[in-house]
Amino acid sequence: PLITIQPSRGLIDEKFQITVKNLLPGQAVTLHSLTQSEDSDFWEAFGHYVSDGKGTVKVAEDVSLGGSYDGLEPMGLLWSMKPVPGSRPGLRFRKTDVCTPVVVRIAVYTGHIGDGFTEASALARAVTERSYMAPGVRRTDIRQGGVRGTLFVPPGPGPFPAVLDMWGGGGGLVEYRSALLASHGYASLALEYLSHSEGQNAWASQSLEEQYFETAFTILKDHPRVASDRMALLGLSFGSSIALRLTVYSKVVNPRCLVCISGSHVQLVGNSISNSFHEFNMNINGMTRTDDNNNLIWRNLILPIPTEANRKVQVGRIKCPLLLIVGEDDQNWPTAESAEDMEKMMEAAGNRHLLTTLSYPGAGHLIEPPYSPHARASNFMLFPQRTKVSLLWGGETKAHSYAQEDSWQKILMFLEEHLYVS
Repeated sequence: PLITIQPSRGLIDEKFQITVKNLLPGQAVTLHSLTQSEDSDFWEAFGHYVSDGKGTVKVAEDVSLGGSYDGLEPMGLLWSMKPVPGSRPGLRFRKTDVCTPVVVRIAVYTGHIGDGFTEASALARAVTERSYMAPGVRRTDIRQGGVRGTLFVPPGPGPFPAVLDMWGGGGGLVEYRSALLASHGYASLALEYLSHSEGQNAWASQSLEEQYFETAFTILKDHPRVASDRMALLGLSFGSSIALRLTVYSKVVNPRCLVCISGSHVQLVGNSISNSFHEFNMNINGMTRTDDNNNLIWRNLILPIPTEANRKVQVGRIKCPLLLIVGEDDQNWPTAESAEDMEKMMEAAGNRHLLTTLSYPGAGHLIEPPYSPHARASNFMLFPQRTKVSLLWGGETKAHSYAQEDSWQKILMFLEEHLYVS
C-alpha cells in the first residue's frame, strides 16, 4: 500500500487530501495520525475506513465508520486529535515556535483498531508538515516604548492592512494566530500584555493600562509597511473586552473594524483595565462553580448581565463594523448572554447595522484557527496567584471544530471586506 498527502506541506488552515492505494478491494483499515507537541506530549487521532473496489481510500471522499471521528471529515485526522492514553492531564495543544511546522505522521493499519498503534505494524506511512508562517513572512520581536510583542509582516513591500492581536487572561506571548494572519496578507502584532515573568505584579503592571495598548496600536500604525488607515483589532476572551473598551473610549485607537471572539462587554468602565481585571480575580474565589471532574466554571462570574451603565462598555458608541463570534456551549464566559445584550444596546443606539454575530451551537470558549485540536478543559495559570487550576472551556469536539473552520473563513472575509475592499 501507498499513502499520499496533497499538499504534503501547507498552512495549518489549508485542507489536504489523503489517499491510500494498492489495498485489497473492500479491505478494512485504520488511518492514524500522530504528532508530538513542543512539551513532548503525543497527540493522536484515527478513523476507520473500508477501501473501494479498486483498493483505494480517499479521506476527502470516503466516510469514517468510527474512531476519534466519524462521517465525511477530510480534516478529522487533525481536529479530532487528543493526547494519547496515559498522557498528563489538562493538556492543550499550542504551537510556540511558529518558525517550525507542526509535523504530523500518518499511518495505515489493517483492520479497525482503536489502540495499540505503537505495537502494531503499519502497512504504510507518510509525513505532512503544517505551518502557521508562510514562506517570506517576516517575524520581528517588538520591545519598544515598554511594549512587548511580535510583529509578523507579509512578504512584499506593502503597505499592508494591519491587525492588533490580543489573547486572553492566561497571559504570555501567543504568536500563532498573528503568524497565520500575516500568511494571509495582514501585518499582525501579537501583543503580550500579561507577562508570566511579572508574577504577583501582573495584574497591576503597566501592561494593563490603556496607554500600553494605545502605544502598541501606534507602533503598529507607524510601521513603514503598514497602511495606517486600514487597522483592525482582534481579541479573544479578555482580549475582546480590551478591544471593545479601546474602540469606544480611546482617543488614540481608531480601528476600521473589530473582531471579538468569546468575549464580553461587561467590565468596570470607570476604572482602569487593571482594576477591572483585579475585580474579576476577586470574584473567582466566591462565585466559581465546578463540574464533576473538578474543572472550574467561570461563566456565571458576571451574570446576570448588569444594567448599570458604568459596568459595561457602551457599545452603542461603536462607529466601525464589529464581528462577534460566540460559542453557545461556552462554559468559561457568558458570551451568548453578552452578545444578546450588546445587540440590544446597539439597536437602541442606532448602530445595530454595524454588528455581525456568528453563534455556533456546541462550540466552547477557545475558538482557534481551523483544525486545532479541541480541549474541553485544560490547565490554566491564575494571575496574580500563580496557581494552576483546570478550567472548563466547553464545546463538543465535532461542533467546536466546525465553528473553528467556519469562523476563521468568515474572519478572513470580514477583514478583507473592511481592510482591503472598502
